[in-house]
Amino acid sequence: MAASPAPPGTAPKLTDRKALDARRARARRMGPANPALFLHQDAIDEVQWRLSSVNRTFTSLAIVTGFPDLWQSAFPEARIVPDETILDFAPGAHDAVIHAMALHWADDPVGQMVQAHRALRPDGLFLAIFPGGRTLHELRASLAEAEAEVSGGLSPRVLPMAEIREVGALLQRAGFALPVADSATREVSYRSALHLMADLRAMGETNALEARLRRPVARALFSRAAQIHAQAFPAEGGRILATFEMLCLTGWTPHESQQKPLRPGSAAHRLASALNATEHRLPPDGRNG
Repeated sequence: MAASPAPPGTAPKLTDRKALDARRARARRMGPANPALFLHQDAIDEVQWRLSSVNRTFTSLAIVTGFPDLWQSAFPEARIVPDETILDFAPGAHDAVIHAMALHWADDPVGQMVQAHRALRPDGLFLAIFPGGRTLHELRASLAEAEAEVSGGLSPRVLPMAEIREVGALLQRAGFALPVADSATREVSYRSALHLMADLRAMGETNALEARLRRPVARALFSRAAQIHAQAFPAEGGRILATFEMLCLTGWTPHESQQKPLRPGSAAHRLASALNATEHRLPPDGRNG
């Protein structure tokens, strides 16, 4: 049985939702052809490939996203669910739920998964795709070094993102069976860190952290960060490097037809026989040699 999500407002507040909505709205006004949304297009391609590789026809797909037009155009048959703390789901209404490029902003990612779990029928598919921990590690390091030099301290500027070794366990906590977590990395070059930050603004992915500084920032900070980035993370042609890591989580709501692990000690054949290897027994005292 899936665990219950934390009641709204009890999880530590990571994201200023009002600021995030404003940043996404600005990005959406540029239209689905906005070239800065290339990560969403990568995610769409990945989801389409994964759905096509499953030997199943999904008839009631739901997609959680902050970019409804973009994802609806790729999946016209899907029901689009706004990315909010409380998701607009009816229990057991869907056979597949896609959490699309939004889980990294969730204050309670397990709570989001639990809500998706409840919205799925037995043997329903949950798939989440979102940026992971190596995303923008170059920019994070450059901003931190520049801020330490310019102001003598550090402030939250780039969203802390999950590592793949952490997120797989979240699927199990939410009650999903057959959990799988994997990742892919894309390296992109930009003219400068300032152009990268402009692209992040056009993506709707600039700083919307609740703990961010609310006062204006000295222009010298970003100029210095751009210098550090160019020196530490160069790319060909005088450009700079930016890494984007995409995490993909898949899990299924439990069903009796799914594969189950065997009981310990129930194997019918020895591992040494399967590997065509010689088996050596340990002496009674447990020491080898």
